[in-house]
Amino acid sequence: MIIGIPKEIKEGEYRVSITPSNVQKLTLRNHTVLVETGAGAASRFTDEEYEAAGARILKEPVEVWKQAEMIVKVKEILPEEFDLLEEKHIIMTYIHSANRLPQTKALLDHKVVAFAYEDVKDEEGEFPLLTPMSEIAGYMGLLVGVFNLFTTNGGKGKLICGVPGTDNVKVIIFGAGNVGLSAARLAVGMGADVTVLDTDVKKLHNAQYLLPGIKTLYSNHANVIKAISDTDLVLNAVKWYPGLKIITRDMLKFMQPDSLIVDIDAEPGGAIETSQYSTHDEPVFIVDGIRHIGIPNLPSAVANTASVALSNATIPYIVEVADKGWAKAAKENKSLLCGLDFVKGLLTFRPTAETFGLPYTDVMEAIAIHE
Repeated sequence: MIIGIPKEIKEGEYRVSITPSNVQKLTLRNHTVLVETGAGAASRFTDEEYEAAGARILKEPVEVWKQAEMIVKVKEILPEEFDLLEEKHIIMTYIHSANRLPQTKALLDHKVVAFAYEDVKDEEGEFPLLTPMSEIAGYMGLLVGVFNLFTTNGGKGKLICGVPGTDNVKVIIFGAGNVGLSAARLAVGMGADVTVLDTDVKKLHNAQYLLPGIKTLYSNHANVIKAISDTDLVLNAVKWYPGLKIITRDMLKFMQPDSLIVDIDAEPGGAIETSQYSTHDEPVFIVDGIRHIGIPNLPSAVANTASVALSNATIPYIVEVADKGWAKAAKENKSLLCGLDFVKGLLTFRPTAETFGLPYTDVMEAIAIHE
């Protein structure tokens, strides 16, 4: 199969989808890998390293898309890339289609096959292609928050661990999943006063077992207000879904002036109603006296680590699709089947269909029609 690795074009995105060492896994299996020049530069992987791994370097992104049968990316398909889509394409990337109607329409209109990394689910119900980025996002959310508490960055001027005779920083984390636990682990290690909230009591038990230094609260309206009214730093580590609201705008009045909310999920108007996208260059925006950060690609700030972790997690699935073809791979691998969200003009991911009122097709039915 011919596999294309285009350079990511989303603002502030520095990751690359496949590292040179994992490109070699594909070329040794007689697959052709096309890499856009400079695709790995920000992650500290050179064109020469990709060539040594057996890849061909192409100067123009349009040539990568035109020649490739499979396109492997990190972020969603952006409007500038819509017209590069072709019916022959198998797309493998993070898609998050339920939040992005124009992208969903483009994928359907161009009749591509698309696997969404975020929906690949294993037999234990875990999401193996989300886990490495979730862990990094949790660490980065905490680090970005700590950095922006500094007086020099417009913050409250508090040191996370405090010193004798002073308070340490109070950190509230919503979500006891992979993102939240990573943030909590680092916060505890740095000496913060940490409270984790979740609606899943089993997750709270697990969090307290793993991190005895934390406090936990069941996440309901009263406890949320109680928690945010006496904190310096709030981290949202809950993945948004339609209808979910953890902090609404009218709840900001309970927070101390210049407190900071880092929305790791970063969906505008999502679980944090006042969220909007911000960037690594301009991370902070202010709503009603409360500082917010909503960087949607936090792991990109550590692009080398993130690219290696992402590539190591995704390469077994990429190899399987390249070796077997999309239909056979999906039928034989239930995890991949869960991530097969688009099949030749058919939408096979129910949450997106329900969100936008689009026709839904069962994934096995879609495969039977088009294999």
